[in-house]
Order: sequence, then structure tokens, then C-alpha cells
Amino acid sequence: MLKRNVRLRKEYLYRKSLEGQAREDYEKKLKIRKALEEGKPIPTDLKDDLKLKEQVELEDDNTAVPRSHIDDEYARAGEIDPKICLTTSRDPSSRLVQFSKELSNLFPNSTRINRGGMRLDEMVETAQRHDFTDVIVVHEHRGEPDGMVVCHLPYGPTAYFGVFNAVMRHDIGSKREVGTVSNAYPHLIMDNLSTKLGERIGNVLKHLFPVPSQDAKRIVTYANRNEYISVRNHVYKQPKGATSIELTEIGPRFELKPYQLKLGTIDQKHAEREWVLRSFIRSAKKPKLGETTGDLDV
Repeated sequence: MLKRNVRLRKEYLYRKSLEGQAREDYEKKLKIRKALEEGKPIPTDLKDDLKLKEQVELEDDNTAVPRSHIDDEYARAGEIDPKICLTTSRDPSSRLVQFSKELSNLFPNSTRINRGGMRLDEMVETAQRHDFTDVIVVHEHRGEPDGMVVCHLPYGPTAYFGVFNAVMRHDIGSKREVGTVSNAYPHLIMDNLSTKLGERIGNVLKHLFPVPSQDAKRIVTYANRNEYISVRNHVYKQPKGATSIELTEIGPRFELKPYQLKLGTIDQKHAEREWVLRSFIRSAKKPKLGETTGDLDV
């Protein structure tokens, strides 16, 4: 099993190393295609490249765009339902354990396990052996949940989030007010994750959920406001038909602040960092998750 994982990882890294050459060829083919469409002569530096000319003639709209390592990470998304291994840091408090229980209700097909003394590399190896697609680890500071790590298997990526303003189900309201936990696969609302970085973070989050049925009455919202992603979990009903909708929040409720994205699994200390939040960089130059908007109404 270990040798197989090493081989698959090497193949993935080799495909990733070819992206630079593929991008260069793609730009050359764009120049050739543009010249042919406008009836202009092919640029002098590309006239002798017969292989690229043949490829341009054979490509269609789907094959003309180069594939990236991001496509390989979620190549099977939609074919199989995600299977999530959910755990905590070592020696968790009762509040962190409760938070992990409510996360297991938020994410379908998730299995909550006790961390014990298990190391990260042992946890990742065990999760791969049992065909888990993702590992989620939640952390705390003085009894308050303050961090969440989402690791996609087997190649990554790994996204690191700060957790703020965590509110449990019993803090939202009474059982009559919050209702019962729905096990239905939810519809997703990804609000204001419109930039390249926002779409990348949104991909990590949305692939934690399987494809829902059309008549599902549950909604999970990821709404970006001022670089904080608000997570809300609702069910709805239509007491008077399609013209009336009643929303009921079933919890939990919290905010996520992404601060790092790694091209690898959580146990790989030397994996390449795709993006890191730098607090000392001018805000005008920082990559944004989406457009600047006001606060979210809850």
C-alpha cells in the first residue's frame, strides 16, 4: 500500500511538472489559431512548428484548454460521494468535541473518530486505507474552536482556516426553534467567492458535499463578507406553496478565515504552498476571495 501511494504521488508530481510546457504550447497554439481565423500569415517563429499546426486542426473547444493539477485533484468529483474522516486535536475539551459532533451533522457521509495519540501521517495513511476522500481536523484555544484543516486525499490540496464566532445548535435557540437535524444532502450557496482564489477555496469546500436531490429541503451557505466566509445551515419549507418560504437555521454557525493553501496532504511538511495570507503585505496587493461587501445579515 505504501509503495503504491508513493508511485501515485510521483506520477501526480510528474504531471504537475508538465504544466509549464503545456501552458507555453497553449499560448503558441492560440497565436496560430488566431492567425488562421483572421486569414493572416502565421508568425515567423511558429512557421516551422508543424506539430503544433496539426494539433490546432485536431483540437475542439474541450481539448484546446490545457488541464492542470487542479483537475486531477478532483477528477472523480461527482462520480463518487465524498467520505470524510473528522477528528480533533489531541486532548480536546468538551466544547470542541461538541463542535466536531455538529460538524459531522453538517457534512454528510462524515465519520467522527477520536484522535487519541495518533500522528498526522498515521491518520492520513489510515484514512487512505479506508477509502476516505477528505480529512478534517478541528483545533481549539482555551476551549473555544479556533481552527479547521481540510485535507483532500490522496494528493491534496490542504486548506487551513481560522474559526471564529462558533455558535452551537443549543445556543441558537430551543429545540422547537432550531428543529431537528436533517440528514438530506444539502444544496450549496457559494456567495461572493468570485476571484481565482475564491473559486479555489470554494472548490475545496464544495467538494465536501455529495450531489443533492432536486427536492432536498436543506441549504448550506458559504457567504464571503470582508474576507470572512460565513457558514450557515438551514432547512426550509413552503407552507403556502412556492410563493412562501420559511427558513429555519439548524446550526452550527461559524465564520472561516482562510490563511493557507498547500499543494499536498496535511502530513507533508515540505509540500508547496500555493497561497499564504501575509498580514504585513499592503491590502491593495493581497489576493481577495471576492468583492468587498457589507456584513452578512443573520
